[in-house]
Amino acid sequence: MATPVIEQAKIQAQVLVPLIKTLQAELGEERANALVRKAIGELYRRLGRDWWIRKKSESIGSNMASAFASFAKANALNYTVRTQSDDAYEIDVTRCQYAEFYKELGEPELGFLLICSADFPFADGFGAEVDLTRTKTIMEGACHCDFRYSRQRC
Repeated sequence: MATPVIEQAKIQAQVLVPLIKTLQAELGEERANALVRKAIGELYRRLGRDWWIRKKSESIGSNMASAFASFAKANALNYTVRTQSDDAYEIDVTRCQYAEFYKELGEPELGFLLICSADFPFADGFGAEVDLTRTKTIMEGACHCDFRYSRQRC
C-alpha cells in the first residue's frame, strides 16, 4: 500500500524545514524562499503534467476529484465539492491536516511555502487552458481554502 501524501509531507518536513531555515539564515528569507518556490514549482509542474497524462481524461472534474481523493487519504482533508464537470472543479477545504501539522511545528509560513505554493504549478502542469484560482488558505489562517479549477476554451 502506498504511503499517504500527508505522511510523505511529514517525513519530508523533517529534512526540508531545517534546510530552508538554514538557507533563510544564509541567503535571507526572500532569496531562500524564491529558490524553494522555483525548485518546488518545477517539480510540481512535472507532477501535474504526469498526473494529467496518466488519467487519460480531459475532464477537469474527474481528474481533480481523483487528485483530491489522493491528497485527502488518511483523513488529511475534509472538503465540500461545489462544482464538478468536464470544465470545472470547485471545492472548499474545511479541514487540513497539512496546515495542522505545520502549525504544530510552529512553521505555518513554511507549510504555505512547501505545501500550498505547490498547488499552482501542479495545475500549470495540466496545460495552458486549465486555470486555478485560490484566494485563501487555512495555512494562512482562513477558515477554509477555496480551490476553483476551470478550463478556458477558445
